[in-house]
This record gives sequence, C-alpha cells and structure tokens, in this order.
Amino acid sequence: MKLYSYFRSSASFRVRIALNLKGLPYELAPVHLLKDGGQQLTAEYRKINADGLVPALADEEGAPALTQSLAIIEYLEETHPQPPLLPQGALDRAHVRSLALAIACDIHPINNLRVLRYLKHELEVSDEAKDNWYRHWCEQGLRAIETTLARDARTGKFCFGDTPTMADCCLVPQIYNARRLNSNLADMPFINRINEHCLTLEAFSKALPENQPDAA
Repeated sequence: MKLYSYFRSSASFRVRIALNLKGLPYELAPVHLLKDGGQQLTAEYRKINADGLVPALADEEGAPALTQSLAIIEYLEETHPQPPLLPQGALDRAHVRSLALAIACDIHPINNLRVLRYLKHELEVSDEAKDNWYRHWCEQGLRAIETTLARDARTGKFCFGDTPTMADCCLVPQIYNARRLNSNLADMPFINRINEHCLTLEAFSKALPENQPDAA
C-alpha cells in the first residue's frame, strides 16, 4: 500500500491510525500542502486525486487510488476485518459512524487548510478572526460530541466500549489540531480522557504529525 499524506492533515492522520491499528504496512508518499504552491495542486498529483486533497491510498497496482479518509477506512475494514474498527450490531455501527461523521463532515470541512487560506487571502480576514472562526466551529462541534459521549452508556475507555473504533481514528486528529489552534477544551472531560487514553497506544502515537518523516 502507498499512502499519499501530509503530516499535519487530520484526514491523513485518521488513515495512518487505522492502518496502524490493523497492523498494515504501507509506504508513505508525502504531499506537502504548502511547499511549491501546494504539491496537492500539481497536475501530477491530480492524476491520483482529482480533488487535489489528501489522503489517497493506492492498494492494487493499476487500480485508481482511493480517496476520502472515511471511505479508505471503510475499505480497510472490509478488506482487513481484524481487528475491527466497527462494532457488530447495526445500531452500534451507526453510532460509531455518526461520531466519526460529526468530525469528518461537520467540524473538519469548514476548518481545513483550503477554507482557512480562502478566508485569509481572498476575503482578507485577519489572522485573529481566522483563528476565532476555527475555534468557534471546532468547539461547537466538539461540545455536541462531548454531550453524546457523556450520556451514552456505550462510551468506555474509547468512544465506543473498550477497544478503538473509527470514531477514535477521527477524534484524536481533531483534538490534536484543536489544541494546536488553542481551542478551549476544558469543559470536555470525556473527550480529553478518551484522547489521552488513545495516545497511550502505539498505533495512535506513531501516527502523530511530529512522528512523520515529512514533519522535518
């Protein structure tokens, strides 16, 4: 497998965690989102991912690369089912997916790099206002997740029970970036506890941005 990734990309971070949890070896192909005007925007990379986004995963030779982090994680779940990243029951699987999607579809899209750069360079928003935008939407979304985790009896050491799932693959990268942008997470004890527990596992710590070869 070859994973096209950027060390700070939370979407790439999710997939790195999933690959590590499943014990799958992969070749890392760095795509720097800032150098050379954005390497993800080159014609060469757009042949791999027409959206010009990371991550992308090339698994079978000659087959198109897979895109979209949750689609990639679902693919890994189907092709390498052990250890599972989704629980058995349909309701439980939907619950885990809803937590993952709350991050990947509600929080992340309006706070990712291309949106923040558009705010700054096209709309001429100040750095302070841009960072306030990030924190507002991030904190609002995470508080909703905190409420869900706090009132659901299925919450355990992880977002669901006592083994990591797709939801944790999404939560840890989002918390990493939220802290990097000085978001206020003080009133989120469930999220903070789960995040800290996840980071005691090598699969998560190995996937951290600072531990990637392109972080230098």
